[in-house]
Amino acid sequence: MKLFLIGYPLTHSFSPRIHNAALQAAALHDWHYSLLPIPPKDLPAAVERLRAPDCAGANITIPHKQAIIPLLDSLTPAAQLIGAVNTIFKSGQKLVGDNTDALGFLAALKRWRVDEPSNALILGAGGSARAVTYALLQNGWQVTIAARRLEQAQALAKDGRQWSRDDDHPGAQGIPLSRLAHAVRHLPPGTLIVNCTPAGMFPRVEASPWPEGVPFPAGATVYDLVYNPRETRLVRQARAEGLPAVTGLGMLVEQAALAFEHWTGRTAPRDVMASAAEERQNQ
Repeated sequence: MKLFLIGYPLTHSFSPRIHNAALQAAALHDWHYSLLPIPPKDLPAAVERLRAPDCAGANITIPHKQAIIPLLDSLTPAAQLIGAVNTIFKSGQKLVGDNTDALGFLAALKRWRVDEPSNALILGAGGSARAVTYALLQNGWQVTIAARRLEQAQALAKDGRQWSRDDDHPGAQGIPLSRLAHAVRHLPPGTLIVNCTPAGMFPRVEASPWPEGVPFPAGATVYDLVYNPRETRLVRQARAEGLPAVTGLGMLVEQAALAFEHWTGRTAPRDVMASAAEERQNQ
């Protein structure tokens, strides 16, 4: 059986190492996970390829997490609400889109820091940002979304207000990235900052989503969804100011484990997957 990661480009990805290690650990020796770099114009043909009997499903990454939705037969409730897909599995002959990013992010966050709802600043408003915003709002957080395009940030904030479980504090607002310096002054101490943009991803490792000259909020913690390189520039910036910061390797493993369970019907060997990710990161 074949499994794929569909995105463009894919030179940064650890997913084949993680999933193939898991498949071997589960004794699924005739299964294989590989990269399928697909530019946007070729996405419809790639989705049709997934319908072949020897294909069990796929992961979806930048820039296809939202564009792929009209090409699928159905969505899980989570993917429908979030409006972004990162996993495709089969139900009979149907292609079903799910979003394991949200639960994967929450699981990784709980492993890393105390799970107490507070305030979060989300950088970006694409597919990953939608999943993170959904996850946080469903768990009682207050969220500010900063994106280069104000209309995109505001659209995500509008959707987010429907996801919040706190009727008294609907919990989401959108601002342009150009207003980040002003917004930071009004964020409470201990704000969680989550980078949901590809800024700093290999090979453009010197990029950062955090504007030069803008201080971090007092007592902030920083979670960068980018996991390649091992230490992103954003993480270095935060640590230089004495703030706890981590990359997205933990989320990568958690969302991958949930996808693995969709495809195989087996419990994911998370320890094996985490070890494979760490080995790949150390190369």
